[in-house]
Amino acid sequence: MKNDQLLAQITEFCRRSDMAESTFGRRAVNDGKLVHRLREGKRITIDTLERIQAYIAASTPDGLPPPRGLEAVPEKRDPRGNFRFFENRQKYLLFVHTCSEKRVIAERVALELASIHPRPPALRVFDAGVGDGTVLARVLRAMHGRFPHMPFYVAGKELSVEDVRLTLDKIPDRLFEHPATVFVLTNMNYAEAPWLAPATPAAAAGMIWHEVALRGASSGEFEAQIAELGPFLDQNWRANVSPKSGMPIYERPVALVLYREDHRFLLDSIIPRAGRTEASFDLVIASQPYRAKSSVNFRAKRIIAPLARALRAGGRLIGIHSYGHDPGLEIIQSVWPGENPFTVSRHELLRVVKYELGSAGRDLNFNAYADNRSIFRYDMEALPNEVTGAIGTSTAFAAWNAAVYVAQIEDDRLAEMTENSRTLEATREVLRKHNGLWFYDESYVISRRRD
Repeated sequence: MKNDQLLAQITEFCRRSDMAESTFGRRAVNDGKLVHRLREGKRITIDTLERIQAYIAASTPDGLPPPRGLEAVPEKRDPRGNFRFFENRQKYLLFVHTCSEKRVIAERVALELASIHPRPPALRVFDAGVGDGTVLARVLRAMHGRFPHMPFYVAGKELSVEDVRLTLDKIPDRLFEHPATVFVLTNMNYAEAPWLAPATPAAAAGMIWHEVALRGASSGEFEAQIAELGPFLDQNWRANVSPKSGMPIYERPVALVLYREDHRFLLDSIIPRAGRTEASFDLVIASQPYRAKSSVNFRAKRIIAPLARALRAGGRLIGIHSYGHDPGLEIIQSVWPGENPFTVSRHELLRVVKYELGSAGRDLNFNAYADNRSIFRYDMEALPNEVTGAIGTSTAFAAWNAAVYVAQIEDDRLAEMTENSRTLEATREVLRKHNGLWFYDESYVISRRRD
């Protein structure tokens, strides 16, 4: 879209609202010189464009139609093919408990702790897709070991109520070992969650903010009080499927805040308040936050770029996704020749993220690193005799499940193979060939320069 089209829309809005252009810039995007820069021909990001449109739409009772070509076009997908980690609990849990990915990822993330530079009043961490909380819990143990006396502000995004329950199960022990901790869980999307601020007025009006000050001093007492949150989660942590994109979306935005009552005084400046929350994270964990088959533009615009904006000076975002080129992919290609969902490399993703951020990324470093530092391996954990001798059905099935989970093969395609014995035989062949099963992930880091 050309600048003159956007300027015409802004000018018309300011005229109808009797508002100065500098005031519009400050209120819409916190930039009083926005209109001046547009007149000079400066470019803006898609995110800034959407914020401008959202402000105009929210401030214009009768609506102001956008110029032709301005409407955002969502990524089109068939909802049936929109594999999400939480849609098949059995597949997800079997993978988590038979493969070492969560532990290995946590070890990789913990390496970043040596490079962050926390500032008072707290070390701030954001997990962009908490899952069952295993990675986050392991990282928090490493954080306690390195920063045992520093208050923690830990926020996480998770849309699945099942995973929220699993994550809450791990919080009591963390609060017992490191009592100066504030936990925040939210179901908001990536552009909203770090700030705990819904993007639209309608969502903001329906937001649910629930603060829980846990009493007592033992993990058992904390666990009992957290268990009482069950009805709250059932009632409020709900998701629907977007009719436009096929992606799951929250029904109402929720922020759940937990901390120890006996540390409220110490944590007062850290506890977030509705409408007055900053991002400014020292560490952002983006472990498998997008579908393997999602476009590079979708990953950059909707997920990684917003998370990079949430970094404070000296902060680091570590991104991790599946790499392929491993025995797991061999299993997939033996059944579906030519199948390869891992087509977006970290190099391509970082190039698009840098372009998407534009001038907002000038103080960021984009680190793809060499393969020997970026790529790491994790294994299916089986006993040696389970893959060197006769490979039983349970071992073959666990390996098959891990392969299709990592490759994110849609359930309807898997249903076609249910009666086909070729799947388990192909899995056994790969296990015998490699004397086991492993997968590769690749990592990258986006860091904000220190002041």
